[in-house]
Amino acid sequence: MTRREKTGARQAHGEAVELELFTNRFSAIAEEMGAQLQRTAFSVNVKERLDFSCALLDADAELLVNAPHIPVHLGSLGVCARLVLEKLPLEPGDVIMTNHPRYGGSHLPDVTLLSAVFSDEGERIGYVINRAHHAEIGGKRPGSMPPDARSLEEEGVVITPMYLVKGGEAKWEAVEGLFTQCLYPTRSLAENMADLNAALASLRSGAEALQQLTRAHGLPKVKHYMAALKNMAAQALEEALAAIPPGEYSAEERLDDGSRLAARINIQQGALDIDFSGTAPVHPHNLNANISIVYSVVLYVLRLLVKKDIPLNEGLMRRVRIHLPEGSLLHPHFEDDGAKCPAVVGGNTEVSQRLTDTLLKALGMAACSQGTMNNFLFGNARFGYYETIGGGAGAGPGFAGRSAVHQHMTNTRITDPEELELRYPVRLLRFAIRRGSGGVGEWPGGDGIIREFLFLEAVEMTLLSQHRVEAPYGMAGGGPGLPGVQMLIHAGGTEEPLAGMDSRALLPGDGVRIETPGGGGWADV
Repeated sequence: MTRREKTGARQAHGEAVELELFTNRFSAIAEEMGAQLQRTAFSVNVKERLDFSCALLDADAELLVNAPHIPVHLGSLGVCARLVLEKLPLEPGDVIMTNHPRYGGSHLPDVTLLSAVFSDEGERIGYVINRAHHAEIGGKRPGSMPPDARSLEEEGVVITPMYLVKGGEAKWEAVEGLFTQCLYPTRSLAENMADLNAALASLRSGAEALQQLTRAHGLPKVKHYMAALKNMAAQALEEALAAIPPGEYSAEERLDDGSRLAARINIQQGALDIDFSGTAPVHPHNLNANISIVYSVVLYVLRLLVKKDIPLNEGLMRRVRIHLPEGSLLHPHFEDDGAKCPAVVGGNTEVSQRLTDTLLKALGMAACSQGTMNNFLFGNARFGYYETIGGGAGAGPGFAGRSAVHQHMTNTRITDPEELELRYPVRLLRFAIRRGSGGVGEWPGGDGIIREFLFLEAVEMTLLSQHRVEAPYGMAGGGPGLPGVQMLIHAGGTEEPLAGMDSRALLPGDGVRIETPGGGGWADV
């Protein structure tokens, strides 16, 4: 090796080491934002279930790094930021808040806060952003997920992009008015305000950390490694695609009501086109997604293709084109007026899961997982409670599916029984693995969960789920997982089946048992 070659090798090694260091520094900022949000939040949903996400964006408002939070949130945060910035500018001391799907919001309970970060010289370094799920934000039913909603405003408080903080001055009075002076106001204003304060503190923590990093290393170096990190992700995906034979890969799935999800993936020369033509039209109720949800799903699946340990970032999207048919349930028309928008809450939680499995099916990566978040909600005039329940993961070539876990687009905890029974009028009678619900195969699918509740006072209950009719598919000869089932157990002991998307008024002494789907198996036994 010549002296010049040795010098070049040393420089390349030094660059790789520096990139790894900066990647960890960027990631640490997002992780500390998450820790700050959890520490200061009030709600069970944020503090115990960890239903929130934090990320760092570069100066172009593209996702750079995230903490290991919720995939359906994270992949859409860059899209959300860019759409919001088309509506409102961000100056030093400003924080914008939104939950509107027109501006990249996933569904109304997920409230996003965005702030720009500037250097001491006034140049923009990047953005800090977080998204937290509010278990109660108004709507026709407690928990803000009414299964019969036909418009966005019926699902709760609609927040078109607005300044939570302008020039350093918080607009709490305006926020309180928005949450209480609408058609379906929140039932838990104090909890909403407390969690917004926590989210705001999280942004400040992230902004200060990014400013300190810039002071220590200089803005040019920080921006250089932001770009280098995205370049690394783009290259990693190109290498992963090179291992897949060029051509078209397609699959379709049907929601439990028969609505079709269709995807065609064309891979050519390190580039990837995804066409969702053939997907069902706008859903009459709440199984509508939006561009940000689709973006999250695609980004997540691309990250699964990459074998390297890299942060989820938008460098992965550099050579990816997405075609979304307008007027489909993946791309409805939205206006600022919530009364003129379709309902979306199930599009975020359920369609995102089903769409992920559709893409994995097309690429032959794994059998179907439970394909649902099993959204379970209850409440009354004074509170709303929300949780998602895990199930079976799909098996794949060389691995069995895990049992009783969240998978794919969700990554939350479930509320501890002690906290659940202390804070809410409910008793948890059973929480167990649903043995035998996973699909058979050389590599079996994971089993689902059984979770049974007893209610101590009158509540309204809502369940939003999928794979109650359509079984989670197996692949390569593996068997399907069992669909989920759920029962209303009346106080006298009689049982009544519930639909996968259902809502009921419950009396003291009534109970609900939910048995979540198993994952599909892989290959013949």
